[in-house]
Amino acid sequence: MVQMGEQGDAAVRQQVGQGFELLRQGRIADALALSDRLLAAHMGNMHALYFGAEARFAAGETDRALKLIEGAVKAAPGLFAFVIRQAQMLATARRRMDARAVAARAGALAGADAQALRAVAQVFSQCDDPAGAKPWYEKALKAAPGNPALLFDLASCQFFLGDADGAETSLAALLKSLPGNGKALYLRSILRRQTATANHVAALEAQLKAGCPDAEGRYSALYALAKEYEDLGDAGKSFAALKEGAALRRQSLRYDAAAELGSIEAIRTAYTADVMTADTKGHDGAGAIFIVGMPRTGTTLVERMLGRHTDVVSAGELPDFAQLLGQHVSRHIAANPGKAANMVQASLDMDFAALGADYMAGARQAAGGSQVFIDKMPVNFIYTGLIRKALPKARIIHLARDPMDSCYAVFKTLFNQSYHFSYDLKELAAYYAAYARTMTHWHRVMPGDILDVRYEDLVSDFDTQARRVLDWCGLSWQDAVLAPSENDRASTTASAAQVREPVYTSSVQKWRRYADGLAPLLAALQAEGIVDADGNPITERT
Repeated sequence: MVQMGEQGDAAVRQQVGQGFELLRQGRIADALALSDRLLAAHMGNMHALYFGAEARFAAGETDRALKLIEGAVKAAPGLFAFVIRQAQMLATARRRMDARAVAARAGALAGADAQALRAVAQVFSQCDDPAGAKPWYEKALKAAPGNPALLFDLASCQFFLGDADGAETSLAALLKSLPGNGKALYLRSILRRQTATANHVAALEAQLKAGCPDAEGRYSALYALAKEYEDLGDAGKSFAALKEGAALRRQSLRYDAAAELGSIEAIRTAYTADVMTADTKGHDGAGAIFIVGMPRTGTTLVERMLGRHTDVVSAGELPDFAQLLGQHVSRHIAANPGKAANMVQASLDMDFAALGADYMAGARQAAGGSQVFIDKMPVNFIYTGLIRKALPKARIIHLARDPMDSCYAVFKTLFNQSYHFSYDLKELAAYYAAYARTMTHWHRVMPGDILDVRYEDLVSDFDTQARRVLDWCGLSWQDAVLAPSENDRASTTASAAQVREPVYTSSVQKWRRYADGLAPLLAALQAEGIVDADGNPITERT
C-alpha cells in the first residue's frame, strides 16, 4: 500500500465525504468520476478503495465493486465496517457461500457491539440462512438485553427453524416492553394452531380497544385476531377482523395493480409459440427444479417433500431469476440502443445462455453447492417460458389449487413486503385471472414441459403425487419423502408452521365457511369465467 502522511490521508477522507454526499444525491456519474481521480492519485488508500467500491456498486458494476472492497479490506483487515460491507455486497451479488464466510470474519471483529453483531446476522438472513443468523442474534442480545428489534429478529429465526417455544419466549419478552407491536402479535399467533384453552383472543381484543401505536400495529393485530378466530372455528368474527385488517393494509400501500397486470400480459403476448419453438441456445446446466404457482397452493409442501430426498437441497424462495432477467435485459438494451421498444421486447434477443449461467452460479451457492436444488419462488410462473429458454434442462412443477380456496388462502395471509394484490378481493381476483391465463398460455406454447400438481390431489393421495413428482424430476424413489413434516431444514415462508404438521385435508373447500364475506371475490372470478355461481371451477385452466 502506498503510504501517505496524516495530512494527505485527511484530504482523501474529506474528498470521500464529498463523494458519499454525491451518492446520497443520486449523482452517480459525478461520484464515479471523483472515485476514479482518487484511486489514480492515491493508489491503495483504504478510504479511496472503499468509496470506489460504493460508487461502482451504486452504478450496478458489482464485479468491479467487489474487487475494490476486497482491496479496502486487505488495506485495513481489522476494520469491521469494511469487512461487513464486503459480506453485504457478496450477498447482494448472490455469492452466498462467500458472503457467509466473510460475515463470520466480520463477526469476529464485532466485539460486543450489538448493532455490529446484528449486521452480521442480517447477512446470514439475507442469504436465507436462519440457522446461521440465529447465534449472531443471540450474541447481539447478550450485548443489548431486551432490545425489541433483536428479539423480533431472533423470534423470526426461531419460527423459521421450527422452534415455536423459543420464538414464543422471545416474543413474550418483546411484548412486555412493547405490548402493541403488531409484527410480534401476528408472529405469535401464527406460531401454532390456537385452541380454546390456549389463545390470545382476549389480549388481542384488549390491545385493539386500547389502541395500537400506528396503522401497521393495528392491521397486524387484526390479522392475528382473524387467524386465532379461524383456529377456534368462529368464521364470522375471523372474517370481520380480516376484512378490516386487509383494508388498512391496502391503504398503506402504493400499488399499481394495472401496471403489474400489464407487465404479466406483455410477457405472455411476446412469448408466442413461434418464439418458444425457435432455436435458442440456453445454458446446458442441469439440476434446477422450479416450483411455481400462486402462493399458498402447496408449493412449500412439495418443496419439503422433495427436500427429504438425499440428492436434493432447497435453495428457498430465490428472487434471483427475475432480478437477473432485469439486469441482463438492461445490459442488452444499453448495448443495442434503439432496437427494442421496451424491456419485454428486448428480452427476446438477449443472451439466454448467459442468463442461465448467472442464475445457476448464484442458486448453487444458495443450495450449498448441491447438484440438484429447488427454487420455490411462486411468482416465477410469470417467467416460466423464459426459464425454459435460459435453462432447457430445468424441471418445472406447477402447483394448482381450487380458485376460491387459493384466493382465500392468499387473502388471509399478511405477507412481508410482497403480494400487494392480496389485500383487496377484486384486485386479488384480477391477479388470479392473469395467473390462470398465463399458465394456460405456457402449457399451450411449451406443451409437456410443465408438471401440474393439484393441491387437492396432493393432500388426498400424497403417495401417488410424490411418485409423480420424483419421476418428473428424474429422482429415485425414497420412502423419506412421504414424511415432509420431518424435514428439519429451515422454512422461510408464510407457511413455515403448517409444513411441520402431517399432511392434512382440512383446508380443501375451506373458503365456503367464509362464503358471505368472499361474495365480491366469487362475483369477480365468475365474471372472469373462472368459477360458476356456486364457486366451482368452470374449466381446467391450469
